[in-house]
Amino acid sequence: MLDAKLIREEPDKIKAAIAAKNADPALVDEFLRLDEEWRKVTAELEALRARQNELSAKREIDAAKDNKEKMKAKESGIAELETRRESAWWKIPNLPSADTPVGKDESANQVLRRWGAPPAFDFEPKDHLALGEALGMINVEAAAKISGTRFGYILGDLARMEFALVQHALSILTAEDILTEIAGRVRPGYTAKKFVPVLPPVFIRPEVFRKMARLEPPEDKYHLPADDLYLIGSAEHTLGPLHMDEIIPAEKLPLRYVGFSTAFRRESGSYGKDTRGILRVHQFDKVEMESFVLPADGVTEQDFFVAIQEYLMQSLKLPYQVVICSTGDQGDPDARHLDIETWMPGQTHSTGSGRGLYRETHSADYMTDYQARRLNTRTKITGKNEFVHMNDATVFAIGRTLIAIMENYQTADGKIRVPEILQPYLGQEMVG
Repeated sequence: MLDAKLIREEPDKIKAAIAAKNADPALVDEFLRLDEEWRKVTAELEALRARQNELSAKREIDAAKDNKEKMKAKESGIAELETRRESAWWKIPNLPSADTPVGKDESANQVLRRWGAPPAFDFEPKDHLALGEALGMINVEAAAKISGTRFGYILGDLARMEFALVQHALSILTAEDILTEIAGRVRPGYTAKKFVPVLPPVFIRPEVFRKMARLEPPEDKYHLPADDLYLIGSAEHTLGPLHMDEIIPAEKLPLRYVGFSTAFRRESGSYGKDTRGILRVHQFDKVEMESFVLPADGVTEQDFFVAIQEYLMQSLKLPYQVVICSTGDQGDPDARHLDIETWMPGQTHSTGSGRGLYRETHSADYMTDYQARRLNTRTKITGKNEFVHMNDATVFAIGRTLIAIMENYQTADGKIRVPEILQPYLGQEMVG
């Protein structure tokens, strides 16, 4: 959530900023109305408490008893008011960064740079499903019988390649020499502190999900009513709250984590979209970064995360482009959102004209102190408690990375070359 003082002092600025994110400016007015009422009632309650101390000191029993009843009534009212005020407060999204393009949706996203050239095939390239089915490495028909649509079996060498990707990612994110090289490109002398590997829970309580500002829209999440728990949609959903209600010593920052988990999404808003293969499924595996940093390092940390993503994609020799997402394509807690879109030769344009598309494989989200304020995750700077700044970013969305490898590394005889960097993990140069 935003600093309440900022909302009170610059409401017009906040309204304009959230309107650019397709949020209703009236959210600000609703919060200010409840906030003013809350502040008034809080002041009245404090006056009653001060009066109670005076009456108790003077041993004016009857007056103290009457005053205490007034306090109880006021406390009961303020609890309900605080709930409504907080609800209105939490609905206000984060402010977009100054360099975020303004636009209604993804059509306003801007490509910042590209790396690598799409492969030139002397044959008609297949998509990942055709390749995977022919090689016995993807089976969506069996999965549909057993689990329903948007599920798939990943088999054989393709399953081995998943774990090769995980091992490769962990080898980079725990290698201080490599991280030093990457960090130095972002900012000379920037810290290359290693990432702590984590296997996080895949269940999360609703109240913690709300504090992460990632529960909405709830219909896209899997909920277990009997336990009142949600399945996470990404590892950062349970990595982010790891230091909830803590004060992290400044000398321990940055704290960096790399988590591996299965992710679950209902994909409720994507009916009829990307139904072929394993591009958009209900269950998939991800490797994810999460960090907690000093406020001054927030943007640099995001750029560091993106630099790691690019390092890994270049190590796989997969063509990609880096995109900065517009205000209308950001999540509520995001201040700055960058994507990496990887070239997939088998993907078909919606118009049916030609083959090959850049498709999103990575995201990198900088939340400033928006999540930390909700989670109450702080640090102490020059004797004063301040909220940390938080970043999360994809290392590998495994399924989509496998798709990119299959389609870019396919051969004329329907086999798939293994990227050189992964060959030591698989012990072979070709699968199929």
